[in-house]
Amino acid sequence: MGVRIAALRETASGEARVAATPETVRKLIALGATLAVERGAGAGAGIADADYEQAGAHVGARAEVLAGAEIILAVQAPDADTLSGTAPGAWVVAAFDLFRRGEAVAAYAAAGLEALAMDWMPRITRAQSMDILSSQSNLAGYKAVLEAANAYGRAFPMMMTAAGTIPAARVFVMGVGVAGLQAIATARRLGAQVSATDVRSATREQIQSLGAKPVFVEGVEGIEGEGAGGYAGETSEEYRRAQAELVAGHIAKQDIVITTALIPGRPAPRLVTDAQVATMRPGSVIVDLAVEAGGNVEGAVAGEVVQRHGVTIIGHRNMAGRLAADASALFARNLHNFLAAFWDKEAGRPVLDAEIGDAIRLTQGGVVVNPRLTS
Repeated sequence: MGVRIAALRETASGEARVAATPETVRKLIALGATLAVERGAGAGAGIADADYEQAGAHVGARAEVLAGAEIILAVQAPDADTLSGTAPGAWVVAAFDLFRRGEAVAAYAAAGLEALAMDWMPRITRAQSMDILSSQSNLAGYKAVLEAANAYGRAFPMMMTAAGTIPAARVFVMGVGVAGLQAIATARRLGAQVSATDVRSATREQIQSLGAKPVFVEGVEGIEGEGAGGYAGETSEEYRRAQAELVAGHIAKQDIVITTALIPGRPAPRLVTDAQVATMRPGSVIVDLAVEAGGNVEGAVAGEVVQRHGVTIIGHRNMAGRLAADASALFARNLHNFLAAFWDKEAGRPVLDAEIGDAIRLTQGGVVVNPRLTS
């Protein structure tokens, strides 16, 4: 029998995604693995247990699924104490979200599990198909615009009618990574007048290529190109002051603001102050995609939709998870691509190399081994 892989039902509140789909189950079995899926794992994504069984997986209770499992697949890494019965040194392949769950690493080490943080996947060319942050951020950027449109009490496109003209909604996207670019594209498709900003000067052309207006600080050096891992990094105090002044004047004219700025391992940067929210006209909408990391917007509350100064501030957690079926399909493919890329036919299981293995491996042999956690 091949390596035993278990896909678990998510237990985190509001988490409807699943880490394996019938498609990826079939592909993993084709590699030589045996698959077990926890009963009800795919319910939130519209996948029935029978679909997994038809794909070749065994479906059962958690204890049954975990018994002897050598690789465990999950969306959000489960607590280590819920994983009893696995094979010694079993891999747990999931998002660990160490900004909020750093204490989980020690528990994984103590349990003798090998934690592989897919959200720490290096942003290199050969790992693009394994990058869960990109696939989920893409959906989050799209869904953020739809949530904003739903909360906004007016139309997005310009409409010329016999009764007069309705102007296009003005949408401002702050942070032009994967989520920001998709937000721009989606808002443009809906007919909005879109502008965007980022601290990385290299994003100017990307903004323009999508038909949006770039809003950048001129005459003060920001960040040239990409920061570490493709993310933005810290900027100078001079740049932050100049950007705040520029943004303050621009936000006051916007109907919808979508913020997406994240810095790995640190709280999200504050981009919009309460005073700036107060300059927006009543009925305007802000969507803070960084709310779970501390928030880009003053007054945003994780998991809630709040009103401040007549402005609706949307702070939904897990925005990609609100598109559970598509998010699961992409997440599961990321995990399959990861395992398949390192599959060793002789060993009958994946064998990681140093470049990617050292980047995502948090624990091994009962100790914390990732240099980002030990230095």
